[in-house]
Amino acid sequence: MTNSIDPNTDPLAASAAEPETSNDPVAALGRQLADLEARYAEMSDAYLRAKADAENTRRRADEEVSKARKFSIENFAENLLPVMDSLEAAVARPDATPTQVLEGVHATLRQLAAALERSKVIEINPPAATKFDPHQHQAISVVPADQDANTVVAVLQKGYLIADRVLRPALVTVAAAKA
Repeated sequence: MTNSIDPNTDPLAASAAEPETSNDPVAALGRQLADLEARYAEMSDAYLRAKADAENTRRRADEEVSKARKFSIENFAENLLPVMDSLEAAVARPDATPTQVLEGVHATLRQLAAALERSKVIEINPPAATKFDPHQHQAISVVPADQDANTVVAVLQKGYLIADRVLRPALVTVAAAKA
């Protein structure tokens, strides 16, 4: 014979096995407090995890920005290395004739122009009679000319853009207004 208690026949065992369903306000508040504490612990844990994720994301983003700044010039430098090689080769030939030097300078200039083009550096070299643009041109002088006022007469020094941002404006002379 087993000594187990059957909750169906023993009223004391039945009341101990059933959850308390009385209208005791203290017990109800205790259960509510326990539920709220559990929810608080869950929310607190979720908050700490979200905060850690946000900090990790921010740290990774900062590292990426730092790497981008550090290596942003890498492609440009790689494009300029052949130009450097050409200049070093020219200096290494002290016996070159002026014609050979001039040919080398022209070849090196083409290399440099190609390197700048690959790096999205665009030349600002307005033709004569182009309307003066203060965003891309810098007027060095105003001269009387047989063309419309406020137009480029001559380019003294080319300017350059990179991604639509002016690195250096073109230095130009501008036609004066006719009196």
